[in-house]
Amino acid sequence: MANTIYNFSAGPSVLPKDALATAGAEILNYKDSGQSVMEMSHRSAVFVEIFEETKSTLINLLNVPDTHEVLFLQGGATTQFAAVPLNLIGRTGVADYAVTGNFSGLAYKEAAKFGTINLAASSENTNFTYIPKQNELNVDPNASYFHYCANNTIYGSEWKYIPVTGDVPLVADMSSNILTQEVNVSRYGVIYAGAQKNMAPAGVTLVIVRKDLAGSALPYTPVMLDYAAQIKGDSMHNTPPCWAIYMLGLVLKWIEANGGIAGMEQLKRERSGLLYDYLDNSDLFSNPVNPKDRSFMNIPFITGDAAIDADFIKSAEAHGLVNIAGHRKVGGMRASMYNAMPVEGAQELVTFMKDFESKQKTTVAVGGTAETDENESSAKL
Repeated sequence: MANTIYNFSAGPSVLPKDALATAGAEILNYKDSGQSVMEMSHRSAVFVEIFEETKSTLINLLNVPDTHEVLFLQGGATTQFAAVPLNLIGRTGVADYAVTGNFSGLAYKEAAKFGTINLAASSENTNFTYIPKQNELNVDPNASYFHYCANNTIYGSEWKYIPVTGDVPLVADMSSNILTQEVNVSRYGVIYAGAQKNMAPAGVTLVIVRKDLAGSALPYTPVMLDYAAQIKGDSMHNTPPCWAIYMLGLVLKWIEANGGIAGMEQLKRERSGLLYDYLDNSDLFSNPVNPKDRSFMNIPFITGDAAIDADFIKSAEAHGLVNIAGHRKVGGMRASMYNAMPVEGAQELVTFMKDFESKQKTTVAVGGTAETDENESSAKL
């Protein structure tokens, strides 16, 4: 295994080294409190300070308006697949869902338990390789809300526009592209995101909810899924995920120190640009997604030969490029490059891919054997 490891996992994902170093230094004794954040009371003045600073920093980074509340909840984005309809669908009993990948499909199926769900758009006909255009969205003006997943983690597509839905509140799962670009939060009724990609370790889920949408939950909504109850308790109806919130605070400070949201957007474009530029000129590797809809965060690629894919994944791991295998639904490879992935990681991946491709061409040139140039030269003596 190489000395330097670059983690391309889709989640849990790479975290900023500065944040990890600070957490390591403070793990036994947070700021002379004599306690680890893992063990202190969530009601203590020390943790309340951590919580409030983390919340304030996130509000500032995303420019969250006073009309919206920020919640740090548990259960991952998957729990929000149920929480969203439980809280919002009661107004009309109807909701619109755009299905452009695996997680939006799961959200669609979960919501169907609680009301009438319209399939407002789908890209399943091409195995989720594109994002429907605005004029392809079938928005029902009677819908309680319109739901979409902003970035397709598995299939590698991303919405490059905010859907226009009129008076229908917009709900977005931003689990894999939150904090990577400016977001006009006022356009949304609800934004939710699991932390384990761009924000923190798994355990905390960010929910930003427009305050006037809370308080109309279906009568059988569990209290832990009721936005109004969570707002009332300031995310502490029960013990919150203290360590994950602390880590989120450290990551947010790292983002601030590295150019804020604008800095993260610049980095994502640089990283993804390096890989896409190579893929578009490669004779071995290709990306199946419509170029205009390609994800900045999750980049799948294939060779078209499962055996070569497997060899690449094994060789990449030995080279220190880990968790590069594609999702089991699509196979091939996938490079997930979230905020904390350094540009050097993308550069190292592209360099390795070029070398791998060159060796494949050499192998073909010598008749499909695994001979190296050195062996070929020896044979000529």
